Amino acid sequence: MTTIQCCGSPAATAATLLHSHFRHLRHKLSLLTNKPTSPPSPDPAITLTRRDISLSAIVPTSSFFFLPASPAKSVPAEFFELPGSGGVKALDLRVGSGDVSATGDQVAIHYFGRLAAKQGWRFDSTYDHKDDTGEPIPFVFTLGSGKVISGIETAVKSMKVGGVRRVIIPPSQGYQNTSQEPIPPNFFDRQRLFTTIFNPTRLANGEGSTLGTLIFDIELVSLRHREVP
Repeated sequence: MTTIQCCGSPAATAATLLHSHFRHLRHKLSLLTNKPTSPPSPDPAITLTRRDISLSAIVPTSSFFFLPASPAKSVPAEFFELPGSGGVKALDLRVGSGDVSATGDQVAIHYFGRLAAKQGWRFDSTYDHKDDTGEPIPFVFTLGSGKVISGIETAVKSMKVGGVRRVIIPPSQGYQNTSQEPIPPNFFDRQRLFTTIFNPTRLANGEGSTLGTLIFDIELVSLRHREVP
């Protein structure tokens, strides 16, 4: 099979082939009608090679049509501050259609966790936590238990199942110690995360307001409502 390298655009090559083809048809027609004409001389500017002929066979006809104009882009949504959150800002990427979560519910979420101080470095993701079948394992916790950083709890409380929300969590609502969840399972990611947030030198230099800023993309997968006695 001959390897083909295209030196020009497919549309230009196809147009050249059509032009040459019609010139030869016109010459054959003149012979049939006893009106001979001189055979078409090759045009140096449009001389065809085997490479051009082979390429023309795979040029789609759609190359000759203009693509439709792209639809107008919708106005992007804006971040809003969650009421009583201590400064957590949220952006709903997808609004869910299921139940709304509340304090006491057991919730399962997927998330991407990023650290603003490291140019958005992704320090953890539940999609990387796989079970024996290769399926990602969601993070499960109880709202109001206090085991999870408050910024995530606040963000999940007002979400509906199936929703996806991006939140910017200030340091005051993020990690206050190294035992709060979610904790990256990888030792090196965990070490890098906490040595950045709790860096004593940078904290002494007044950088505490930026070191612990977190960005989470959260998907509320499912929930189980608290049982009322």
